[in-house]
Amino acid sequence: MPSYTLLERLLFPSVRLNARKLERRLSGKTVLITGASSGIGERLAYLLAGFDARLILTARRGDKLAAIKADIESRTGFRAAIDIFAADLREPEQTDALLAYVSQLPGGLDAVVSNAGHSIRRSVRESLDRYHDFTRTMAINYFAPVRLLLGVIPLLEKNGGHIANVSTVSALLLPVPNWAAYQASKSAFDVWLRSAAPELNALGVSVSSVYFPLVRTPMIAPTAAYKNAPAMSVEIAAKIVARTFYSRCRVYKPWWLAAGELASVLFRGVWERSAARKISRKERAR
Repeated sequence: MPSYTLLERLLFPSVRLNARKLERRLSGKTVLITGASSGIGERLAYLLAGFDARLILTARRGDKLAAIKADIESRTGFRAAIDIFAADLREPEQTDALLAYVSQLPGGLDAVVSNAGHSIRRSVRESLDRYHDFTRTMAINYFAPVRLLLGVIPLLEKNGGHIANVSTVSALLLPVPNWAAYQASKSAFDVWLRSAAPELNALGVSVSSVYFPLVRTPMIAPTAAYKNAPAMSVEIAAKIVARTFYSRCRVYKPWWLAAGELASVLFRGVWERSAARKISRKERAR
């Protein structure tokens, strides 16, 4: 695990897994992980590969998935069966192909980790001729997981399965400038899943929404402002997701998020006026 600063140790404390409980939940089970070629999805694959489970890893980059599978299978102490299925979930026909593949598995499906996503930071002014920024973020962050879950819910219902959604703290806080495409798309799926959760629970399917802060993944690398910002490690993030398999918690939030949610309510007007003034100064300085 990368070394943490003192601030990161405070904001993102280490997580302990109960290996015995996780083994009981995973033994003989089949888990689908989307966005498994890097970041949290990749690290989760390595973590769960130490248990007696079947992992279905999917992402756009088939070569990266193949490399992960080969690396896992070359190591000692890894017990899981690894299947890979390259698919761009923004493309409905590729999602349908993945659903057809999963549906024919002998034991069905026991859990889904909805992790695939796309982040983009761009101001509205810079987006005036880039409508595709919004369609592509909605495609992967909202429409893709909805389509996927609608297809696998019958399988999860049959097995008393579990859904873990990798979300973001920004879905619960005040929206911020330059992130309109990303925050709108992540919030859309978050609301959809929270709305569907009681219905899924009634079917015997548990749902965990995991609200992560900034996580040190390749997805944040293009944003220069994040280079030195405090961030959670992918190792800790993967453990948090893995823990939902046996805890079946409805929600995971960082310990400090409650204060942020309260501030979002109390100081919304102050924040929005302050942000507008700051942007105005930048515009005048152009």
